[in-house]
Amino acid sequence: MNNCEKWHKLFEDGDLNDLKNLLDKKATFYSPLVFKPQEGRALTSMYLKSAYKMFYANGNKTFTYVREIHSESDSMLEFTCEIEGILINGVDIIKWTDEGKIQEFKVMIRPNKAIEKVKEKMSELISRISTTDKLKLKAGIFLDQF
Repeated sequence: MNNCEKWHKLFEDGDLNDLKNLLDKKATFYSPLVFKPQEGRALTSMYLKSAYKMFYANGNKTFTYVREIHSESDSMLEFTCEIEGILINGVDIIKWTDEGKIQEFKVMIRPNKAIEKVKEKMSELISRISTTDKLKLKAGIFLDQF
């Protein structure tokens, strides 16, 4: 199974518990909404899991990858989705390590209405993180450095 097949399997199964095993310790997430790169496996995992919840919330079945381009170390996956009547078109750009783990995950989204909708939904999801989970996240960020 190649790198991208592992990525697709996580989402098809709907079980993101294995996401940690697919992420490099020093994975970095580049959000279309946050200026600063989110560094470390814990933060990258949090953003990817939140995005999954957002795109698949309430049984939404509109998310689909419509085109993929691959090289040995990189994948570009174009996707479309609809959330609350807003059509979202985006690209996931993934850089893989030699070990087949995600080193960088960059998301680009268009048009502007889609960016606004994604920002609204992601803000809702991130704000729901419990204090306990925030502490675990901070601890995870610390532990990811070792």
